Amino acid sequence: MRSPRPVALIAAISVFTSLWVAGASDRSSASQTPSPNSVEALRKQADQASAELAKATKTWENRSKQLKSSEEKLKKTLADLGVADEQLDQIREPLARLAASTYKDPAALGIPALIGGKDPDQDLAAASDLTMLSNDQKTLIDKANQLRKQHEQLAATAQDLQSRNAIEQARLQQEVSGLKSRAAALTAQLTAALKKLDPNTRLRLTCDKSLVSEARKFPNGLIPARYLCKLPQPGRSLRADAALAFYNLNAAYKRRFGVQMCLTDSYRPLAEQQRIYADRPGMAAVPGHSNHGYGTAVDLCGGVQSQGSAQFNWLRANSRKYEWFHPSWAYSSPFEPWHWEYTKENTQAGSD
Repeated sequence: MRSPRPVALIAAISVFTSLWVAGASDRSSASQTPSPNSVEALRKQADQASAELAKATKTWENRSKQLKSSEEKLKKTLADLGVADEQLDQIREPLARLAASTYKDPAALGIPALIGGKDPDQDLAAASDLTMLSNDQKTLIDKANQLRKQHEQLAATAQDLQSRNAIEQARLQQEVSGLKSRAAALTAQLTAALKKLDPNTRLRLTCDKSLVSEARKFPNGLIPARYLCKLPQPGRSLRADAALAFYNLNAAYKRRFGVQMCLTDSYRPLAEQQRIYADRPGMAAVPGHSNHGYGTAVDLCGGVQSQGSAQFNWLRANSRKYEWFHPSWAYSSPFEPWHWEYTKENTQAGSD
């Protein structure tokens, strides 16, 4: 089962915050709430921002891999350069001896050594020695030239790799610093903006409706908290679709009565349902069958619990506009004017 999408959520809040702060000077009231349409527009922009953020993250990861590969190549090149230096050191002494010998007696290895000899056998031996010495000399010099060229190539490659790696490392560091600065700025803006939002709007931005399908996979009363959405009332939560509908109902109620709705219960864990069933036999749903356990029912207070009150009458007249209703059984069997349910999931014959 998948977890909520933190990256998309952060992007959504960040985009919302930026737009909210940018337009703050155009608002007459700091507590003014965005309309549902503006929230939807912000969500679309947040999706785009999330995609761009994912793309940028992938690019940064690829650059890091390339830099690591380049660093490995540099290490190998430097190792090869060390080997070439050692080989050059090994032939420096023979080369020095050859140079010193030639300097002292230029004719010692030359043709004059073969001219004017009185003994043909000695002349032949001298010629043989000269050929061998000449071949060894050529091999030594060729090897020296080869190692010198290799050393120059490796040194040039190492210098190029070091230069390019330093530039790329600086670029990556600059990007990271930029992201950190931007994150710090957005965090400050977010903190200020969230204080201006009413609870419904703030929670709406963090309630992901796609979590509904995941929540349905769990048994009644055993839905993990991460698959539920918090309500404005502390400690209360519902399944995402029911919560989103409740935010609208709560906002309308607040416009009418000046306060948020009062809740005594919402999503109910199985253990709590078992306790209530034991305390109220025949008055509560059998554990595992309560709509509270599905996260689609609430118990209200603040006047709603009294049938005929202004709050109860307003809810009975308006709740269906916001996808909530008072089931018929709650008027008599048992009498529970405080119990209200989410219409798109529950029926009149549902259970408490």
